[in-house]
Amino acid sequence: MDIGTSALFAPIVIKGHAVKNRLAVAPMTRITATEDGRATETMTRYYERFARGGFGMVSTDGTYTDQAFSQGYVHQPGMTDQAQAKAWKPVANSIRAQGALAIAQLMHAGAISQGNRFRDGTIGPSAIQPKGEQMKFYHGKDRYALPAVITEEQIADAITGFADSAARAIEVAGFDAIEIHGANGYLLDQFLTAYSNHRADRWGGVTENRVRLIVETLKAVRAKVSATVPIGVRISQGKVNDYNHKWAGAESDAEIIFGSLGDAGADFIHVTEFEAWRPAFAEGGPSLMRLAKRYAPKAKILANGGLHNIEQAVAALDDGADIVTIGRGALANPDLPRRLSERSALKEFDPAILGPIADIKETELAM
Repeated sequence: MDIGTSALFAPIVIKGHAVKNRLAVAPMTRITATEDGRATETMTRYYERFARGGFGMVSTDGTYTDQAFSQGYVHQPGMTDQAQAKAWKPVANSIRAQGALAIAQLMHAGAISQGNRFRDGTIGPSAIQPKGEQMKFYHGKDRYALPAVITEEQIADAITGFADSAARAIEVAGFDAIEIHGANGYLLDQFLTAYSNHRADRWGGVTENRVRLIVETLKAVRAKVSATVPIGVRISQGKVNDYNHKWAGAESDAEIIFGSLGDAGADFIHVTEFEAWRPAFAEGGPSLMRLAKRYAPKAKILANGGLHNIEQAVAALDDGADIVTIGRGALANPDLPRRLSERSALKEFDPAILGPIADIKETELAM
């Protein structure tokens, strides 16, 4: 192992929790739960491989948070009741048994839900049809539905759903940490995004208002779990239905968004871009991970986006990131940290893993 690569194996502490290295598995939607949202034995085997392969942190699928409008996909896992939470326990135990930090990612799909067994319609900050088409590899078809405008009562319910699910994830399922999904076009990001949020109340308008739902959700989760539990937020510019979106306010928006999360006490901020090392805005400017570190200096910064390229992963640690999270590279190499430490070759990602439906394949479990 050369000196550059060795930086990826330096331990780090997040909110009093020791993490053995700087390599983490990014959350990835794999729609392999039961129809009623319970984690399965297949999922336990899938997640355990990453921890056994040497990753310091492993995050779950985006997990829905209430039995109303939060579910986004058929066969998506939930954390909405005791049965769902208990089903996650073998997953969390298998990750922790291998010495990795187990993180439950919680999400509300909002207007881009394309499969919800609890409700026929969708809700969003404003009655604006989402861009793009539903994702076929998650059983989607056609355009997204026109959402109803979420009410104040429903906003309160959504916040409560995150908080109650976080408590179940920690107290019942046995996860170590919580990640709030505020990225990629889902409900919290819909509020953050100017073109999907035309509200004239305290939740809309200027960026300080549009980030409020993420901040209030973070505070509610913090109030519901032990003070020792690490809580983070995932943030992006691009979305699953609008890949190239950029914040209109550029760096001034970044200052408000990351500064607000830092002030609210986020223990970590997980930024994701298509290529994490690229300038977030103007050519030659700082990356999004650099801006996150600049404006939320007390938070640990997780960076995601093309960092299965190990040279880019090492460079990210000098550009604001404390930990790099890996998606496609981890799917191809569930033992990526071990391969790096042994100087073994890495396998290339095969897109067939996610097709035609992005559920977990038995062939993956044999890797």
